[in-house]
Order: sequence, then C-alpha cells, then structure tokens
Amino acid sequence: MTIRQLAVITGGSSGIGLELARQFGRNGHDLVIGGRDPSKLEGAAGLLRRETGRDVTAVPADLTKPEGVERFHDAVVRLGRPVDVFCANAGVGVGGGDFSQTDLDAELALIDLNVRSQVHLTKLIVRDMVKRGEGRILFTASISGLMPGPFETVYSASKMFIRSFAEALRNELAPKGIVVTALLPGPTETNFFHRAGMEGTPVGDGPKDDPAEVARQGYEALMADKHHVIAASLKTKLQGAATNLMSDPMLAQVHRGMSEPKPARDGQAVSSVGAVALMGAGLALVALLASSAANRSGRRGDYYRT
Repeated sequence: MTIRQLAVITGGSSGIGLELARQFGRNGHDLVIGGRDPSKLEGAAGLLRRETGRDVTAVPADLTKPEGVERFHDAVVRLGRPVDVFCANAGVGVGGGDFSQTDLDAELALIDLNVRSQVHLTKLIVRDMVKRGEGRILFTASISGLMPGPFETVYSASKMFIRSFAEALRNELAPKGIVVTALLPGPTETNFFHRAGMEGTPVGDGPKDDPAEVARQGYEALMADKHHVIAASLKTKLQGAATNLMSDPMLAQVHRGMSEPKPARDGQAVSSVGAVALMGAGLALVALLASSAANRSGRRGDYYRT
C-alpha cells in the first residue's frame, strides 16, 4: 500500500496558495490548507477535493497571533501524519502611501504574519522533519525582496527577511536531508494589490503574471532542489536578474516608479520616466549578457536560475 505524502500550505484559500495546493494535489499529495476566513477556506478545500481527488483538510487560523500558529500546528499534528512538504505562503502587503501616512497597526500585523509567524510555524514543523531526516519547505518571498521598496517599505523588508531566512535555512538543513526553496514571484494576478491599497499605482494597474504558472514554477523548483526561482514570466525573470546590475539607490528609484500612488489632487500618475528608463536599461543589459552571466559561479549568476 502506497502512503500518500502530506503537503501543508498556509494562505491556501486563494491566489498563489490555492494554486500551490492544486499543484501538490495533482501530483499525489494529500493537503492541509490554512487561511483566516473559514467559509472561504472550506470552499477552496471542496474545490480541491473535486479537482484532485485527494484528502483535503481545512484549518482556519489567524497566524498573526502566536496562539493561532500553535492552534494551526496542533491541528496538523492531530492528523497523525508527518508533514512531507510545508509551503509557507501566507502573507499580506501594505501600501497606498509613504511611511508617514500608512497605518502602523496594519504594518505591525504584516510583520506578525509575514515574518514572525513564518519563523514560529517553520520552527514547529522543521523539528519533526529533522528527526525524520527528510522534508521540503517552500517559502513564498517576492521579487520585492531583491530591492528596497519605497511605498511598500515594510512589505519589501519582510520579503527580504524571508528570502534571507530561506537561503540560510537551506544551507543549515541540507546536511539533514531537508530541501528549502524560495519562490520569488513578480506582480501576480491575485487580490494582493487591492488588499494592500495599491490600486491606482503603476504596478497595481499594470500587467500581471498568472498565479497558476507562478505555482507551477515554484513546485518544480522545490522538487528539483533549487535554492530559489524567480517566477513566472520572462519579463519578471529579467527584472530579477537586473537587480544584480543596479545599486540599492537605483533600485529604490525603480521601485518608487512602480509603487508610488497617483496624487490625490489631480488623479494623475507620478512621473516615473527616470525609473522606467533605469529598469529599461537594466533589462536591455541583462538581455545582452544573460547567456554568459548564467554560466558564472556565485551569487550573481545564481539569480538567472529558473
């Protein structure tokens, strides 16, 4: 009798998290999905059961609170099955203004979810993986984690933390049989920009990647034991590669051009010609150098891996 593996996915009721659940379900995993809204989460679980034919357990939990993390983990433990895959996907964004204007409570809640809960839940799950000498962890970071993020200051910093956290854990845990991969999506067609208050920004109103394709690339990177993947479109991959060719001040200006809200007084977008020109120049240079850069050893070349 073949025992099916179990994949645990936080933020699994919609967006990239739901698509990750689809990927693992279609590839033979039973699923545990977490989310804050019980009705939305159960709806996603029912959809996944119908589509994949797998066992799907919905565990509502507010991961912004330590007791919510503990309750979620306790529910997983009560299933009596080892966690073979953990997708640390839950996260939120806060934008819509500069740091002096944005809501402090929302930003502290963002830190609680994007940073503190990831450390807390990963600590609980990874201990059992280490005891068994096997397991896989996929962290959903962001291409924003490769650059300073004006008008998303706290969000971008949180994703920089997750990217660094994932890379360090990968190094620590590889000798113990644990695979750790970071998924770095670009702008993706989810409800993220609405919830983050970023409608009316160039990035919020611009073209976005398909979450199903982002999830597919994340799944394949994890199963192939890659340390990270920039997903999903060629444009996003080139933007990620271009971050290695620019200074932090240049990257901050590029990000500002994408995330700064339109002025309320006239509804016109802030001019971002300089930022667009910088990114355009970087993309052009990447396109010319991609073949040779992909073969370089070390950190710079690694960012061309998919």
